[in-house]
Amino acid sequence: MVSSSSSMEVKIISECFIKPKTIISQQPYHLSALDHMILPFQYIQKGLLFLKPSESYDQVKPKHFVETLLLQRLKDSLATTLVHFYPLAGRLSTLNTDNTRSHSVFVDCNSSPGARFIHAKTDLTVADIVGSKYVHSVVQSFFDHDKAVNLDGTTISLLSVKVTELVDGVFIGLSMNHAVGDGSSFWNFFNSWSDIFNSQQEEEETIDNNKLCCLKNPPSFREMTGPMCMLPYSPLDESISSQSESPVLKERMFHFSSETVRSVKSKANQDCRTTTTTMISSLQSLTALIWRSITRARKLRNDQETTCRFAAGNRSRVSPPLPMNHFGVYISLASTTVKTCNLLENGLGWAALKLHQAVIEHNGEKIASRMNTWLKSLSVLQPVLVSEPHLVHMGSSPRFDKYGSEFGMGKAVAVRSGYNGKHDGKVSAYPGREGGGSIDLEVCLLPEFMEALESDQEFMSLVSSSQTQN
Repeated sequence: MVSSSSSMEVKIISECFIKPKTIISQQPYHLSALDHMILPFQYIQKGLLFLKPSESYDQVKPKHFVETLLLQRLKDSLATTLVHFYPLAGRLSTLNTDNTRSHSVFVDCNSSPGARFIHAKTDLTVADIVGSKYVHSVVQSFFDHDKAVNLDGTTISLLSVKVTELVDGVFIGLSMNHAVGDGSSFWNFFNSWSDIFNSQQEEEETIDNNKLCCLKNPPSFREMTGPMCMLPYSPLDESISSQSESPVLKERMFHFSSETVRSVKSKANQDCRTTTTTMISSLQSLTALIWRSITRARKLRNDQETTCRFAAGNRSRVSPPLPMNHFGVYISLASTTVKTCNLLENGLGWAALKLHQAVIEHNGEKIASRMNTWLKSLSVLQPVLVSEPHLVHMGSSPRFDKYGSEFGMGKAVAVRSGYNGKHDGKVSAYPGREGGGSIDLEVCLLPEFMEALESDQEFMSLVSSSQTQN
C-alpha cells in the first residue's frame, strides 16, 4: 500500500526523441474518414509492469539495470521498430487543395523529431501497484500526454514511451495517437517492439537492414495515392467544446478465472435455448454480467433506459476484409439500449443475446452508412455526442496479446492504463495473466456505484479473491 505522498512522486530523469533507424517511406500517411472522425478523442494509454530481473544482463546489479542496459536497448530497438511503424514517428498536418475549403489531415513523416522517450523514477514498489484494492491515481503519472486529444498531434508526438523505474520493477507506458491506430495496431506495435528488443539482445548487436522484415506479424498499410478524405473545413482548426473535468472515479481490476468465464458463457447460452442462438461468446456473456451488475448498482428507475456498447473491430466486417495486422483505425461502436426493468427482470442470457444481436448486425453496410451520415453532417464529432446516459462501455479486448511483450524481463506482472478515455461506466477487458481464457475487467465507476457493485453478492461471488501476480 502506498504509504506517503513523497513515495508517490514520479520524477522525470531524462527525455529525448527517437527517429526511425532507417527511412523507408517519406510519403505522407493520409488519414481515412474514420481517422478524421476521432481526432477530437484522447490518446490510447496502456502499459506493462515488470519485475526487475534478479540477475540482470552481463551480471549488472539490478539497481543499475535500467540505467546501464535497459534504456539504451529500448531506444535502439524502438528506432528499429519505427522503421516498420513509420507513421508513429511523425506529426499531424493539414493538406489544402486548390479549393481552400477542402482539407485533409495527414501524418508528416519528414518534419518530425520522432517519437518521445522518457525515463522516470519513483520510490514505489511493484506491491504498491498490484497490492492496492483500487488502481491508484499515481498510475496516471506512468504515462505521457495526459488528457491529450488526437488533434494535439500537430505539436506533440504521435507516440510517447515513458519508462518508469520502481524500486523493484519497471513500468513501460505507451501513449499513442488514436487517430493513427486502434487497439489492434497498438498491441501489434508493442509486441513487435518487444520481439525486436529480444532479437537484438540475443545477437548482442543492432539488427541490420537485411533483417528489418523479420517480424512475426509485420504491419500492412493501405496504398497511399492521395488524400482519402476531404472535408470542407480544417479539423485541426476546429475548436473542441470545452470538456469539463471528469468526476473522481473509483477504478478497480476484477479477475475472472477461466472456469468462471466458461461457467458464465455456458449459463448465457443455456438461457437462450428457446432461440437458435448458441454462439454467444465469452466476452458477450461477461459484458452482459457487468452491464446488469452496474445497472443494479446505479439503482435506476424501471422506466429509465441503459445502453451497453462495444468498440467493435471492423477489419473482418468491411468488404473486402482486411488482415488483422492492417495498420490504422478500424473500429466503431456496436450498441444496444433497453429499459432497466427489462434488463434486470430477464436473465443473463436475455442481456447477452441483445449484445450478440448488436454485434451480428454491426456489418459492413451499417458501418458505411454511419460513416456517410457523418460525412454529410460536415462537423467535428464531439466526444459528448457519442456518450449515452447510464452507459456501460466495453473497450479493449481479451484477444489482444497484452502479455506477449517481455523486453528481456519475463512476463509482465500486470497491465494498467492511463487517465485518457475514462468515465463512469467505462470497462476494459484484458486477458488474465495466467491465460487459459481468464479475463480481467478494469471497471471505472463513481464511488457510490463502485461501493454498491462491491456489495452485489451475485457479481462478487464470481470474482476471484486473488490473482496470479508474479
